[in-house]
Amino acid sequence: MAETPEMVAPNTSEIYHPNASIVEQSNVMAYARRKGIESYDELHKWSLEHNEEFWADMANELEWYSPWEKILDDSNKPFYKWFTGAKTNIIHNAIDRHLKTWRKNKLALIWEGEDGTHRTFSFFALNREVNKIANVLKSMGVKKGDIVTIYMPRIPELMFSMLACAKIGAAHSVVYGGFSEAALADRLADAKSKVLITADGGFMRNKVIELKKIVDEALSRTPTVQTCLVFKRTGHAVDMVQGRDLWMHDLLNLPIANTFCPTEEMDSEDMLFILYTSGTTGKPKGVVHTHGGYQVGTSTTLRYVFDVKDEDRYWCAADPGWITGHSFIVYAPLLCGVTSIMYEGAPNYPYPDRWWQIVARTGVTILYTAPTAIRGLMRFGELWPTRHDLSSLRLLGSVGEPINPEAWKWFYEVIGHKNCPIMDTWWQTETGHFMITPTPVVPLKPGSATKPFLGIEVDVVHEDGSTCAPNEDGLLVIKRPWPGMLRTVLNDPQRYVDNYWSRLDGVYAAGDSARKDEDGYIWVIGRLDDVIKVSGYRLGTAEVESALVSHPAVAEAAAIGLPHEVKGNAIHAFVILRAGFEGNHALEEQLRAHVGHELGPIARPDSITFTPSLPKTRSGKIMRRVLKARALGQPEGDVSTLEE
Repeated sequence: MAETPEMVAPNTSEIYHPNASIVEQSNVMAYARRKGIESYDELHKWSLEHNEEFWADMANELEWYSPWEKILDDSNKPFYKWFTGAKTNIIHNAIDRHLKTWRKNKLALIWEGEDGTHRTFSFFALNREVNKIANVLKSMGVKKGDIVTIYMPRIPELMFSMLACAKIGAAHSVVYGGFSEAALADRLADAKSKVLITADGGFMRNKVIELKKIVDEALSRTPTVQTCLVFKRTGHAVDMVQGRDLWMHDLLNLPIANTFCPTEEMDSEDMLFILYTSGTTGKPKGVVHTHGGYQVGTSTTLRYVFDVKDEDRYWCAADPGWITGHSFIVYAPLLCGVTSIMYEGAPNYPYPDRWWQIVARTGVTILYTAPTAIRGLMRFGELWPTRHDLSSLRLLGSVGEPINPEAWKWFYEVIGHKNCPIMDTWWQTETGHFMITPTPVVPLKPGSATKPFLGIEVDVVHEDGSTCAPNEDGLLVIKRPWPGMLRTVLNDPQRYVDNYWSRLDGVYAAGDSARKDEDGYIWVIGRLDDVIKVSGYRLGTAEVESALVSHPAVAEAAAIGLPHEVKGNAIHAFVILRAGFEGNHALEEQLRAHVGHELGPIARPDSITFTPSLPKTRSGKIMRRVLKARALGQPEGDVSTLEE
C-alpha cells in the first residue's frame, strides 16, 4: 500500500538490536563461522547461491540408514522430492540415536495436567512408551503405509501415539481433540483409517470434554474404522462397543506390548503424516508430509531460530493437533534432543498466571505461543506475570498470525523484561516449518516477521509476478522448493497443483498479502481474503486491528469489509474490551477516531460491534470470513476448525 496524504505508512524504522553476547553464542553464527562467513545477511545470500550444499549440511546433522542419491529432484514439478534414494525414519533421529548417548537419561518431556498432575519422561522412558504402543498397533494389524487417526486430549499419550505410528511406518492423521463428530467423521473417511486412537475424555477449565462420546457419533457414520483404542484420562463412564473398542491400559499390560520394537526403515519420501487444513471453500485438505525433508527442515529451524542448547527447557504452548504442535512440540524438540514442556489446560485456569507459574516452576528458557494468547493474557494486566520469577526466559516466540506491535512490546517488556528477543515466525501447515523468521542475531521490528530463513527465497509480487516496490502491497510467494514442504494433497494431487502452484507459474502462492519495506523486512498483512479495498485503497485487516488494539480499552479486534455502494467496501470491526471498560456509543466514536488518527481517515471503521468473543480456530487464528458470512447472511463454509 503506497503512502498517500490520506494514509499513514506503518512504522518500519523502530528496531530492536540483538545483544552482542547472544549473537556471539548463537548456533547460526557458529555455522556461519564454519563456512567462513561473517554476517547473517551474507550467510543467507550464500545459502541461496549454494542451496543444495546448505540443505545437505543440515541433513548431515542427522543420521541416515543409507545416503541420498540426489538432494533435490525437480524432474516432476511441482511434485518435488528431497534426499531421494535415502533410507531413514524420523524416529531414529528423534529417539533411537539419543539412546546411544548421555541424552538417554535426559528429560525429553515434562507434562503438567490442568489438575496439577505432573509426569516426566526421559528419552529412555519415552522410548519404552512409544515401543509399547507401536507393538499394540502392530498386533491390531497396522502396517507400513496405513493411516492411523488420532483424536485425543493434550496428554503425553497423544505424543507417544504419533511417534509409535511413525516408528512402524504408518502415517498418522491427528484430528484436534475438540472437533465435532462431523469433522472427525469427514477426516476418518478421507484417510480411510481402520484404526482410531482416542481417550475417554480430557479436561479443560475443570470440565470433562467427552471425546469418546463424540467418537461414537462419528463412527456411526464412518464404516472404515474397525478398531478404536481408548486411553483412560478422566475415568468417567463411557460406552465401549464390543469387538470394536478396546481399553489401551488393558492392552499395554499384555505381553503384546513389548518394550522393544524395531524402527521401520523408510524411504526419505515415504509419508510421515497427513494433517487437515481448511480452506475458504471445499472440504478440508489432507496435507501430506514425508520423513526425510520434514525432519531436516524442522530440526534446522528449531536449532537456528530458537537457538536451542542442551541446557534449555523449551515450551511451545500449542496443541500437538496442529502443525505448530506436530513440528515444534513433538518432532523438532526430540530431533534436537531438547527437554520440552507440555501443558494440558487453559492458559488462564484457574487464574491468569497459570502459564507464568509453569515458566517459573519448571525453569522454561524458551516460550513459543500465539498472538491471540498474548493478547488474551494482556487483558488481565501486568500484576499476574510480575508476581512470578520469569528470569529463566532467554527467548520468546510468536506463531499463528501477524502479531500487532502493542502485543509484541508487552510480550517483550513484561514477559521478557527487555532481555528476550522475540522470534516472530511466519509459516503454514503446508510449509512444515518456519519460512520467514528472525534468528537471535537479526535486528527486530515489532510486527514484522523480518526476513526469509536460510535457504528460503520469498518475494512480494504483483498479480503478473513482478516484484513490488518497497512498502507496496502484493502477493506473498515462495520462489523455490524447500525440504519440509508438503508433497501433495491426500487423494487429490490436482488440488495440490490448483491451490498452490497455478496462480503464478513456478512459484508457491502462500495465499497471503504482504509488503516488503525498504530494509527488506516482510510485513504479512493477512490472508488475501482478509484484504479490504476501500475507495480504491487496499487495507489489511491486520493493520486496522492493530490500530484498534493500540487503544487502551481494546484487548482484541477483528476487521472485515462489507459491500458499500459508494466506497466499494466499508470497514466493520468487532472488538473485545479489556476488563473495566464498557462498550457504548461514546467509546465506539472514540475508537473510530483513534483508527483514523493511527492510519488515516480512509481506514476509519464505519461501525464497531462490541463482543465477548470472536470465532477462532483452535490454533488461535481469527476466522474473519465467518464474521463476514454471518454479517451478510451467507453460508459459512467449512467451520470444522472453529474453537466454538
